[in-house]
This record gives sequence, C-alpha cells and structure tokens, in this order.
Amino acid sequence: MRISPFFRHLRTAYQAEMDDLTFDSEGKDVLRQRLSQRRKEIGFLLKMIELSPEMVAVTLHQGFRFKLPAVMDSLLAAESEELPDWVSLTDAIALAPWTKDLTDVILKEPMGEWFLTVAACLEYMYGRPAGGAASAAQNDGDTDEDADDADNADDDHPSDDFDTDEDGDAKARDEAGADWMVEQGFDRKD
Repeated sequence: MRISPFFRHLRTAYQAEMDDLTFDSEGKDVLRQRLSQRRKEIGFLLKMIELSPEMVAVTLHQGFRFKLPAVMDSLLAAESEELPDWVSLTDAIALAPWTKDLTDVILKEPMGEWFLTVAACLEYMYGRPAGGAASAAQNDGDTDEDADDADNADDDHPSDDFDTDEDGDAKARDEAGADWMVEQGFDRKD
C-alpha cells in the first residue's frame, strides 16, 4: 500500500495526538474522558480542521466502519487536494450512530466534507496493524525516499508464501480502489 506524503505526515501526528490523550501524568488510561471532552469542544476545534486536522479527527475515534478497504487504501495514496467529496464515499465508509451530532456540525463547515474524508483515512490507518503505533514508531524517521527504498528492497529478497499472498491481496485491493476512484471521475494513478 502506498501512502502519500500528506497522509504519512498526518499518520505520525494522529498517533502522537492519540498517545497524548490516552494516559494522564500518573499513567492512568483517560482516553474515554478526554475524547468526551474534545467532542464537547467541537465548535472551537473546527477552526483547526485545515491546519491541524489530526487534532480534530480524534473526536471521531472509533466512529467509522470501513466497508471497502480497497477504497481506503486508494485514498491513502492521494494528496490533500485530490480527495473526493465525502458524499461519494458512503458505499465505502459508514459512520457510527453516535457521530451524527458531530458530523452534522462538521458538515456545516466549508472544509467539512474534506475533513471527514481525512479523519476517516487517519482512523483507518490507526486501526490497521501497519498503521498503528508500531508502524508509526518505525516510520517516524522515514522519508518518502526511505519508504520507497524499503519497498524496493523487498523486491530483492524472496518472500515466503504468506508474504506473497498478502502482497497479492494488497495489489487486488489497490486495483479495486483505483477502479472505484476512476468510477468517481478521478484519473487512474500509475
């Protein structure tokens, strides 16, 4: 799966934001309380959706269900200005009922649809093993060139059957996602 520089940067920032919210100074898990507080502050937080979307996206943590992972994988390859309208993603992403009040407020903002797409992508990466804490920690120092080199290095070494199956699944998801994006009117990325 290819991740654009835009989402690579935001993945690290989102992970850091989630880490900051999870534990207090005594090491107690306070994520639920802090997310509840953030959700109450959504009106104020919306001022940051363009400059720091990761700080606002946490309000929707665990509020998405991803029905078409291939579409999500395709979205992660897009840059900020290439993201489709939120309404075109309803077949790929479902929102939990508890998010309705939040999303109603968000969608009234000029950048609301863009933000919901970004927030869904951040949550998708966060929930995936490759997008969670371990991967973010490994990739903190990676540049795009380092990531490309790492991807190309895998081509030089034979892989076991599991990796081959996983690569085939990833390629199939990428292709399905690309097909879906073309259906939405976007050009195919090669």
